Amino acid sequence: MLIPVTDAQGGDRNQRGTHWSLLLLDRRDRNRPIAYHYDSLGDYHDAAAQRVAGTVGAARVIRMGMAQQKNGRDCGVFLLEAAQALIGQLIRGQPPRDLDNLVPDRRALQARLQRLT
Repeated sequence: MLIPVTDAQGGDRNQRGTHWSLLLLDRRDRNRPIAYHYDSLGDYHDAAAQRVAGTVGAARVIRMGMAQQKNGRDCGVFLLEAAQALIGQLIRGQPPRDLDNLVPDRRALQARLQRLT
């Protein structure tokens, strides 16, 4: 299960959040699910990821390697590109892997999304 994580605070309009990261919840062992956390700002979202992982019953959270964004606005692009890469790994039967070599491209992502509409 892929879960977007944000640091937004509930329904408070003044706390809309500043960042997005991605959790991959591995439930193959239903008694001890594991969450893999992919964050394009390093450990910025560790607390938020822990909170979300606990909510969905993950026994632990493993921080995974992830390419790092170089600006303050591309976290959503990184999240979507990471999700696509992880889905590809899962389809090929591979375990979750680091995404240090991910090369997100905002314009290429926009073009792919426009083709879907």
